[in-house]
Amino acid sequence: MNHSDHEHEMEHGGHEDHEKGKCVVCGGELSEKHRMEGEHVHSSMIDDLKKRFWISLTISIPILILSPTVQGLVGLGDSIRFNGDLYLLFVLSSIVYFYGGYPFFKGFFNEIKSRAPGMDMLISVAITSAYLYSSAVVFGLMGEVFFWELATLIDIMLIGHWLEMRSVMGASRALEELVKLMPSNAHKIIPDGSVIDVPLNELVVGDQVVIKPGEKVPVDGEIIRGSTSIDESMLTGESEPLFKEIGAEVIGGSINGEGSIKVEIKKTGKDSFLSKVITLVEEAQASKSKTQNLADRFATGLTIIALSGGFITLLVWSVVSNFGFEFALERAVTVMVIACPHALGLAIPLVVAVSTSLSARNGLLIRNRASFERSRAIDAIIFDKTGTLTEGKFGVTDIVHLSSEYRENDILKYAASLESYSEHPIAKGVVNSAKETFDVEDFKSIPGKGIQGKINTKNVEVVSPGYLKELNIDISNEMVDKLLSEGKTIIFVIIEGELKGAIALADIIREESKEAIKKFKDMGIQCIMITGDRKEVAEWVSKEIGLDKYYAEVLPQEKAEKVREIQSEGLIVAMTGDGINDAPALAQADVGIAIGAGTDVAIEAGDVVLVRSNPLDAVYIIKLAKSTYKKMFENLAWGAGYNIFAIPIAAGVLYSFGILLTPATGVILMSLSTIIVAFNSRFLKIEK
Repeated sequence: MNHSDHEHEMEHGGHEDHEKGKCVVCGGELSEKHRMEGEHVHSSMIDDLKKRFWISLTISIPILILSPTVQGLVGLGDSIRFNGDLYLLFVLSSIVYFYGGYPFFKGFFNEIKSRAPGMDMLISVAITSAYLYSSAVVFGLMGEVFFWELATLIDIMLIGHWLEMRSVMGASRALEELVKLMPSNAHKIIPDGSVIDVPLNELVVGDQVVIKPGEKVPVDGEIIRGSTSIDESMLTGESEPLFKEIGAEVIGGSINGEGSIKVEIKKTGKDSFLSKVITLVEEAQASKSKTQNLADRFATGLTIIALSGGFITLLVWSVVSNFGFEFALERAVTVMVIACPHALGLAIPLVVAVSTSLSARNGLLIRNRASFERSRAIDAIIFDKTGTLTEGKFGVTDIVHLSSEYRENDILKYAASLESYSEHPIAKGVVNSAKETFDVEDFKSIPGKGIQGKINTKNVEVVSPGYLKELNIDISNEMVDKLLSEGKTIIFVIIEGELKGAIALADIIREESKEAIKKFKDMGIQCIMITGDRKEVAEWVSKEIGLDKYYAEVLPQEKAEKVREIQSEGLIVAMTGDGINDAPALAQADVGIAIGAGTDVAIEAGDVVLVRSNPLDAVYIIKLAKSTYKKMFENLAWGAGYNIFAIPIAAGVLYSFGILLTPATGVILMSLSTIIVAFNSRFLKIEK
């Protein structure tokens, strides 16, 4: 059954080259192998961090017991010292340094390669300084060992990384989910006319396949026999199922409706529509902004401070004092070790863990922390229409009675009675809007035109506008013309050969959409809609909910291009969508917000997932991001406060006053800073 003469023409295109990006979880190069192994790789990484933490923590206990500084701090003196204790301390600390420190050395190497120093570089500098200096002390250099600092720093950084990775989900599986859209087999027609099931990779251009009702279309092709309605909404954004007959194109991954059709294959492999969407998602993910997150930017600054402070301290004490090189070296190492406060290792992970838990309780799942952080500063938010601002299903919006003989409720009741025998989505929309129906006799379908039957001995037909023209029935009516101009789908009710009424249907706008748009505008954020649906439909939705602008009849590859176009204006852009056609744009946007009730493809391409199909949750994501970023900054400020106070004293600027920061004093300050950070993290909340 057809309720629209709208034809959807597809154009294909894609980019051949793109730069390689970084994995949002591990920071590694987003290679093909990395994409394919994605989930398993990151799960193994989390397990590896957990294992390294527990082993390092276990070995750290005897390191703390054997450390002279810790013994003095707790009042044990030399009561548990013995010959060779420092050598044992060296061996245990070497295990923790190489085994527990390995993830940070690996990260340090990657940061050097990418010329983006961050947290791993700061940690590596601190633990290496402590290890080399302490080892030299064990084998003859005058000074104090920092093995206890080395071990506890590695332990806390390991648990921080573990908490953070466990809180943030693995890399996107969008490409894998896209492949799943295709059926594994197709019903191929062989030369003798019989049908056999074959894998898709055995099909070639020119082959013919049969697609049964309700099945997914396996290939891009052309209908050569039969007619049906095809649901392409998740692929193209077209909200209304399209009636297709001989000569019409079908897209692999779309869903066949009520008819059985024979299709000749026109495109396979990389030339198919879905393969081009896969390429677009891949390109957008790879070229996504590599802006460092707050912790890495902060760590970069501390790394510079640590190296500069250590060098200046060594230089000054070596040149202007008589204490000797050993004293100058000890001061320099103390500065570099203290420059990496333990609180910094927990400042971000604790907030991430709390915000992830808080967001999950509110139906907001964070997948990419860096993009989530950027959402606090977005300038424009782009919405898909179907399934995002609307419910993605048809409902009756208007009823026009064209005869005084029948009221609006009568018109709907007659239409729903016939439509109850149809499986078409529009039919379901009519039936769901009616409270009761009549009994129907002699029901018949008019392929591509409508349905008919006998109700209360009267001949009743529910038909499309095109069929009325064939019957030479005049449909000129001011209200009907207005509804058509809004892009609504109109069906007409004919009783005993006379036109009695019209029913308008549209993809129902979500109740929350208008409120969400108002809240975004109150925050100074532009609200834009990009949809594959018709211009008239897009204009109606835009006016109803108060959008700033809209783009209609946009294909998937064009959606990503529109996002790039808006980004080129210097705007930080968020994209919200739920369909396969939204995946490239979700991946391209600075922040991709996927609707959880949509396709797995959209979800996997998004940085944040809204469990509920509620646009208001996108508002709360922005507010949570602002609160989270503020809390992260507060925690880092506490860590910075520790550094501002401790580094100059550790360098010896107050030595002339008899004040010198010893490792024992350092551990007290470190503990206080860590406790404050942990306590502060618990007070994170979403600002309403």
